[in-house]
Amino acid sequence: MSARDAARGIDSLRRGWPVTVDCGGGAALTLLAVETADPVRLQAFDPGGVAGVLLSAGRAATLRLGNQIAAAAPESPVLVERAPWLDFSAAIGLADPSHDLDSPLKGPFRAVPLSCRDAARAGLRLAVLAGLLPAFFVLDGGVADVTITPDDLDAHDDATRLAIATRAHLPVTGAEHAEIIAFRSPEMAGEHVALLIGSPTGHPPLVRLHSECLTGDVLGSLKCDCGPQLDAAIAAIAANGWGILLYLRQEGRGIGLINKLRAYALQDQGFDTVDANTRLGFAVDSRNFSVAARMLALLGQRSVRLLTNNPAKVAALEAAGVAVAERVPHILPANPHNERYLATKRDRTGHEF
Repeated sequence: MSARDAARGIDSLRRGWPVTVDCGGGAALTLLAVETADPVRLQAFDPGGVAGVLLSAGRAATLRLGNQIAAAAPESPVLVERAPWLDFSAAIGLADPSHDLDSPLKGPFRAVPLSCRDAARAGLRLAVLAGLLPAFFVLDGGVADVTITPDDLDAHDDATRLAIATRAHLPVTGAEHAEIIAFRSPEMAGEHVALLIGSPTGHPPLVRLHSECLTGDVLGSLKCDCGPQLDAAIAAIAANGWGILLYLRQEGRGIGLINKLRAYALQDQGFDTVDANTRLGFAVDSRNFSVAARMLALLGQRSVRLLTNNPAKVAALEAAGVAVAERVPHILPANPHNERYLATKRDRTGHEF
């Protein structure tokens, strides 16, 4: 397994370059991300106009394509057959649901069997890591400058080599006695940080896992509760006398800033946050909490009191070897802009308020 190859694959997709995914046994799929392609790149990639369009099962279901082939299980990718009217513009329409109401799709489109389903799944997963829409032009075989395997993506997600990079005292609003610690991994692009507040007491620290939210944490968005949760978590930890805030660089539940904003656009059309994510082709939650567990291990914390309304976070930490001695509720009042968002978290993702 090579995290380096996965990183090269991510970089290639973001630059609009094709990537080959090795299926094993001499078979392969070569992928060109729809989002970062253009008509010229598509012509160079597929001069014969035969490359199909690979979509996630969630997006295919929205387009009523997933039921056209028996193998279209909910977790499976779907390949749309290339047709004369499926040009670059039409492919963008297939890939991005935020434009569904602006430009009705042409069609008809037909789903066809995939030659290598594991490679297709790996491609969709690579798109998530790159922060791109999970949609590709696909050719059987082919050789791109970068070749990856599905195992390479497992190496990229591996948090075992995460290490402390540096630390410094950092008084913050609500907690003047605090220390910030930065973590870095050779496999992952973003740095994660921990804010240690107060002094160890010999008891499990009060811990908050906070996923990065530029719109809420920095710009004060009222569409979510992230900014108030961050401020309230620092205050609660300070009042407790000892605890840790983990700030995880996993914007938009792991789908990235741009895709999160696309989900916002879908919410403006009436979809809730769960349906918006799945219509874009993503999982409801793509975050990797093994990173948080590794950070806590490096800080010497094997047992915590977890400040959260999300039982899934408790389960994720415990699965990664961190004991959760207590789940401490973290409930804040709603506002007119996030009432539906909070109700969706309660009713559809298991949050307990």
